[in-house]
Amino acid sequence: MPLHKHPPSIWKALKLKEGIYARLPAHYLKALNDTEKPTPVHWRPHGLKYRLNPKTGQRERVQDVPVLPYFPPEADEGLWGGEGWISGFRYANNDKLSTRVKRLWRPQLFARQLYSEILDKTFPIAVTMRTLDLIDAAYGFDFYILKTPQRDLHSKLGMEFKRAMLMRLSKKDPSLHPDDPVKREQIYNKYKEFEIPLEEAEWVGLTLEEAVEKQRLLEKKDPTPVFKIAVEELIHKLTAQKLEDPADTHIRS
Repeated sequence: MPLHKHPPSIWKALKLKEGIYARLPAHYLKALNDTEKPTPVHWRPHGLKYRLNPKTGQRERVQDVPVLPYFPPEADEGLWGGEGWISGFRYANNDKLSTRVKRLWRPQLFARQLYSEILDKTFPIAVTMRTLDLIDAAYGFDFYILKTPQRDLHSKLGMEFKRAMLMRLSKKDPSLHPDDPVKREQIYNKYKEFEIPLEEAEWVGLTLEEAVEKQRLLEKKDPTPVFKIAVEELIHKLTAQKLEDPADTHIRS
């Protein structure tokens, strides 16, 4: 006899269909349910299903075995370019006949100052060499953040940058270069392809807990005091009586 009515694999999907979760914006739920796989970083896919064995000449099936990294909490505080911690084994003294021992590979981090045109500010960020290469390939820090999906950024800090950039683009914030409107317009036109409505930009990168709290605040309505309701009803009643009073009408005529 099963212990649960539904298998654990669909608990999250069922949770999002009930209560306040079901009232979250559709665009946020769509981003939350992204099923696309992240870009391979620590492994390379073969790119084919079969290949010929060089020794036997027979066709054999090729299977991709992804190397899934572990992302520690500090990965959310920097931009690691999809790199994470990899656990594995190594031979003691580089001798294949010796005992294997566990090993943990960590990416090498560098402290860099990265400038954002949209936010007009320089930020100290811990990055990897892969991150710097990706920024160069995207032609700038802002393009890298805006082009890279959440599954590849894999960084809370990166998504906070993206949300701030998208909100500024959607609002056409005049506080960007207030003394140089021409430069401000050039920057907004440069990143115009990434513009989305403000009501969508505000939700980008929020965790499920943050989104639920935001939705709760949007739905929150302060209760109207009883005395205020009574006063409004009395004023409405007296106003109606005054309009219907025949004596008042006679005096006016």
